[in-house]
Amino acid sequence: MLSLHNSKETKAILNAVEDLGHEPVWLRRENAAVSIEDGEVTVEPEVDIIANRLLLSNTEEPAELLGLATTFNRIRPMLNEPNAVLAAIHKFATAATLANWNIQVPDALLALSNDRLNKGRERFGDVGVYKSAIGTHGGGTWKVDLTEPVNPKVGNRQAFLQKLIDRDGDRHRDLRVYIVDGEIIGAMYRYAPEGDWRTNVALGGDVLNATDEMPEEARETALYTAEVMEMDYVGVDLVEGDDGWFVLEANPTAGFKGLYQATGKSPAPHIAKLAIERAGGEVDETRVEELSATLDDSVPSCAPNESPIFDGEAPIIGYIEEVVVNGTSGSQQTLAKSDTGATRTSIDTSLAAEIGAGPIKSMTRVKSGSLKSGKARPVVDLVIGIGGTQHTVTASVEDRSHMDYPLLLGRDILEHYRVDVRRRANADRNDSDDEEEELLEE
Repeated sequence: MLSLHNSKETKAILNAVEDLGHEPVWLRRENAAVSIEDGEVTVEPEVDIIANRLLLSNTEEPAELLGLATTFNRIRPMLNEPNAVLAAIHKFATAATLANWNIQVPDALLALSNDRLNKGRERFGDVGVYKSAIGTHGGGTWKVDLTEPVNPKVGNRQAFLQKLIDRDGDRHRDLRVYIVDGEIIGAMYRYAPEGDWRTNVALGGDVLNATDEMPEEARETALYTAEVMEMDYVGVDLVEGDDGWFVLEANPTAGFKGLYQATGKSPAPHIAKLAIERAGGEVDETRVEELSATLDDSVPSCAPNESPIFDGEAPIIGYIEEVVVNGTSGSQQTLAKSDTGATRTSIDTSLAAEIGAGPIKSMTRVKSGSLKSGKARPVVDLVIGIGGTQHTVTASVEDRSHMDYPLLLGRDILEHYRVDVRRRANADRNDSDDEEEELLEE
């Protein structure tokens, strides 16, 4: 298993390999190496086949990880080969590929220039979907007012417009179909949480088993999508419109939690079975079905010892830091204040309006001084660039005109840094900020 992160899905697949009577190997930073000596190429530790579960949509350097996967793929057979994964993680590349194979996808427009993108936005109506081409867990996806201009990029990532597929009067839902080796393991309807239109389980959406109930059109479309995208295992997301079913995404690292919650089935043993058989091994089919009834995401016995994390590995951020904040219609460089006491990042209403932050996803309650019940504030998605690293967060919107800084960095960003309170991007200026308020999520 090639996976540099500690996901529950990775652990579940490795545990399933062992439970099926074979030896799992976890390729991580701590133990993986490729050696060329006297013309002979070797992999450390030695493996027969590699299941690729690199999480490319969450990294700022996906090309580096794709290069790593390609290196291993040139030496050993691989499930979910890099070229297929590259097309799948780029949502517009997925849409273009599927449309070229006559699979129905929502109308969309990707343009490199601001003028071209906004020239074409009228055909999507007054409200549409605005997406970063690479993103995950619903991050980088907005429902936007298309009477206002939008940007061709969110931070340093390309963005595109897409037609909103919605059925009037119905609670917004989509269909996730999990496929392994051309067979459907399970399917679930995902319902958007209250106050949101996105259905991702990571955002709090509800799930319902759809394995036996989904329409035949959706079933066939999902299977054909997996085949066209050349994915050995994939979560295919579809939405029903007035003209049938549309494919939204083909996710090579789709999570197992929601599917298991809805269906009582885990894809992990099926992925393990595929890897074992591709490597020439044998698997007991009955045992696979037994194991799929559980989701064992405990730490696998093959997990390498993790290297200690040295202080120098966590980047330093200042008490006052210069950042770039990005919305759907613009970007702006500004000063931000670091506040480790704040749960959530907060942006001033004026700045939010200037960059096109929004739409409002939900409300959050903020504890404020003597107000025991707190104050309700809207929350929106933001992309904040700090020293070349992009962070997608859900920020609260408030009037900060009486404060020195229009942006407050909370622990949702600061958890990735060490805060140096002596470092200030505006060393020649004195603060007059009132004490910041702690954000409490309801």
